[in-house]
Amino acid sequence: MAQPPPPTPRAENRLARERSPYLRQHRTNPVDWHPWGPEALALAAREGKPIFLSVGYAACHWCHVMEHECFEDEGTARLLNETFVCVKVDREERPDLDRVYMAAVQLLTGRGGWPMTVLLTPDGRPFFGGTYFPRPQLQDLTRKVREAWANQREALDQQATSIAERVRAMSAGHDLPPVTGGDAELVTRLAAALAEDFDPVHGGYGQRPKFPPHSELLLLLEQGDAESLAMARKTLESIDEGGVHDQLGGGFHRYSTDERWLVPHFEKMLYDNALLAQAYSGMFAATREARFARTARRALGWVVRELAR
Repeated sequence: MAQPPPPTPRAENRLARERSPYLRQHRTNPVDWHPWGPEALALAAREGKPIFLSVGYAACHWCHVMEHECFEDEGTARLLNETFVCVKVDREERPDLDRVYMAAVQLLTGRGGWPMTVLLTPDGRPFFGGTYFPRPQLQDLTRKVREAWANQREALDQQATSIAERVRAMSAGHDLPPVTGGDAELVTRLAAALAEDFDPVHGGYGQRPKFPPHSELLLLLEQGDAESLAMARKTLESIDEGGVHDQLGGGFHRYSTDERWLVPHFEKMLYDNALLAQAYSGMFAATREARFARTARRALGWVVRELAR
């Protein structure tokens, strides 16, 4: 029986000329990737397109997942290429870019991680950000951004200016403006929105994979009303009792692969543990229950023991 012909190799994009092994990994994606640089920014300005910035690194599991699900898919790639100038960055090669845009993503979402997905104006100001997006969500986001870019560009530009100013203030070591007036009302509305999405059985938000919602917890603790404290308590108790909490060594793994906080992804990050220690300390301050203080101490003990060398 005749053997089928081998598949036709895909053409290589611009990343084939890069030195970074991570960037070269994406050289046969149908996404029309550009490396970060003046040429990509000039193209975005010339064509009047926003920039789709994807930041990752070679050892990142979900970076590989997103590549397979999204960047190797012809339909998704076509949609991205039509809407954006697409730029790939290796965070290990450009930690300066990673630091700036991670600050923007954390301001926008309250969390960070890789793969990092940031949407930029042609001059590089971020107006939307996130981390891993499955294929349907990425396609839906791209369509919505394309419509907003066509019809609400002034609003996106204002958002980008506001985010850029806040990132610059953070980078300069300045305090951000206090939450007052209309911003305080926005925080109250955000807490109400969190209540609608809350998982009353296991705590936290959404389905698997489930990330500890440290910034949301801090917001709930700051609100301090009975409903907010109840949501924070349920989440912190569930995380404390689950496998995402390292019951032997202390500290917290980055996320749970299930909705019950049971099966962890075995990676620990400094910022996760710092923010969760702050949340457990805040819950102890609100309740005076020793279990929350104990968990905070164990997390900080792991940080000092393993990372402060």
